[in-house]
Amino acid sequence: MHKMPRIWLDYCQFLVSQCKITRSRRTFDRALRALPVTQHPRVWPLYLRFARNLPLPETAIRVYRRYLKLSPENAEEYIDYLRSVGRLDEAAVRLAAVVNDESFVSKEGKSNYQLWHELCDLISQNPDKVTSLNVGAIIRGGLTRFTDQLGKLWCSLSDYYIRSGHFEKVLFDSYAQFEESMIAAKMETTSEMGQDEEDDVDLELRLARFEQLIARRPLLLNSVLLRQNPHNVHEWHKRVKLYEGNPRQIINTYTEAVQTVDPMKATGKPHSLWVSFAKFYEDNEQLEDARTIFEKATKVNFKQVDDLAAVWCEYGEMELRHENYEQALRILRKATAIPSKKAEYFDASEPVQNRVYKSLKVWSMLADLEESLGTFQSTKAVYDRIIDLRIATPQIVINYAMFLEEHNYFEESFKAYERGIALFRWPNVYDIWNTYLTKFIDRYGGKKLERARDLFEQALDGCPAKFAKTIYLLYAKLEEEYGLARHAMAVYERATQAVETEERHHMFNIYIKRAAEIYGVTYTRAIYQKAIEVLPDEHARDMCLRFADMESKLGEIDRARAIYSYCSQICDPRVTANFWQTWKEFEIRHGNEDTIREMLRIKRSVQATYNTQVNFMSSQMLKATTSSTGTVTNNEEKKFVFVFMPACYSCKTDFLLVFTEVQLEQKSIPTAVFGGLKDD
Repeated sequence: MHKMPRIWLDYCQFLVSQCKITRSRRTFDRALRALPVTQHPRVWPLYLRFARNLPLPETAIRVYRRYLKLSPENAEEYIDYLRSVGRLDEAAVRLAAVVNDESFVSKEGKSNYQLWHELCDLISQNPDKVTSLNVGAIIRGGLTRFTDQLGKLWCSLSDYYIRSGHFEKVLFDSYAQFEESMIAAKMETTSEMGQDEEDDVDLELRLARFEQLIARRPLLLNSVLLRQNPHNVHEWHKRVKLYEGNPRQIINTYTEAVQTVDPMKATGKPHSLWVSFAKFYEDNEQLEDARTIFEKATKVNFKQVDDLAAVWCEYGEMELRHENYEQALRILRKATAIPSKKAEYFDASEPVQNRVYKSLKVWSMLADLEESLGTFQSTKAVYDRIIDLRIATPQIVINYAMFLEEHNYFEESFKAYERGIALFRWPNVYDIWNTYLTKFIDRYGGKKLERARDLFEQALDGCPAKFAKTIYLLYAKLEEEYGLARHAMAVYERATQAVETEERHHMFNIYIKRAAEIYGVTYTRAIYQKAIEVLPDEHARDMCLRFADMESKLGEIDRARAIYSYCSQICDPRVTANFWQTWKEFEIRHGNEDTIREMLRIKRSVQATYNTQVNFMSSQMLKATTSSTGTVTNNEEKKFVFVFMPACYSCKTDFLLVFTEVQLEQKSIPTAVFGGLKDD
């Protein structure tokens, strides 16, 4: 009786009462497919009531969408449901479609204007949730459509802009629309009744007022934004640009800005207002006024020390641009003077004026000026003060030492390096050590060898592996040029253990090269052996090949063959074919049939070892797979037997045979498989 709606309705009601959600939904769908469309109105009310009571709005929404294809006149019911579940965006889209459908008749007896007003309220009160519609265009369309309800629609548009945060549009757009409508009305009146001189003057006045309004829009918008946040530095800069060409207004704007902006609440960099204000006077050749602005700026209690430091630096830069060098030095010395009450750099409880003396930015500029304009003693005093305040960077220390070196104070420069080393730890101290050691060797060479060795040992004490390579190479070079060769070899030996793992191969290559040049190639045998022991397989293979090649060149054929034999244990024939080809060519040149046969035997043995490892991993993977499925018994886990048959001297092919246990038990192995290989 699948065509009987009564049976379907009872069945669906029975399932709904048991709270079987998925089964109920599928049963409703089956009923709709089975019953003729004329019977659907009997099913839909129960289906919709069931959907509305679900805790899943998405399911009800999809059901309603299908329902509206059959009964679009019930769209209002769907819109009410969307509002109740918070789906306001789709509700607004559906309501807009209803309003635009001239043939739609509301079942609740609402007029088209009432529906339009509901739409305006919905979209104006929820601007953050309604994103699929152009709200402004919709409400403005209503302004032309319902001319007798302009007040309510304008209020809706204003409400939308206010809730959206676009406060500047509320008044400006309304005012501009008002002026435009007045001009249009005036032109229409004069065209109908004729125009006289008074009407022309009035029209021209209105047009001029409208043009001025449009021209002032950026300034009005800027005023609104500044009223929202008077501490927005970026907006104050924009306001100055809007007054470009009007010096009096620019000065007034800067004055208002520096008086209004609270550095503690500022958005942006408040010091930039003072600097720009002073530069404006500077550009107009009013240096005294610019200096006055900078002097006032240095007394402002900025939030960050960097802001005050930037003001002092800009002040000094201005004097330098006008070649007032002594004045620039005086300004920066004043900035770095010790205050009556000292404070730590990051102590926010103290004003920035008490903390700027520890600003590296100001000290660095002062040091540059002293080097260029001051005396040797004044420059040295500045650098010493920077180091005493413990605000120096490694670059500052290096600059200080280079300055002393330029003036031939070499020992003083070395003391500067040592003071810098005492300030920093690894890895920051690397650049200081590297420069110090290089300069010391360039200066003294081998004259103070023990002192140089002591410096290198200090540098290497606690040196991370990442930075050890450069220092060890510099140390070894010192020993080679001015010290003892055995000391150089000892340094290289230490370097191979101290550097990073990735650098060891390169370090061993340098060690071997230098040892061969100093002591001869025979000295490198122990180095090769050590390298092969400690390096990873990839680099160890390379070392073995080079070691064997060296021994063969020395005529030590047995040594070379022993090296090849040792290296073969880490060379899988399937991956390192180059090694086996090299060994084969070696045996062809220096060996005989027995040695070649021995090489092939070793190759088969090594390949068997690697194949056994592969087979073991394969069996483990097979066992893990079958045990995870839980459908294979213990007997079935032993279903396959792998038999590896390595190649013999006469047959160059390896075999990996796979049999079942049943074949082995019944001895039903095809004889062709072992054809010609029974003896092996």
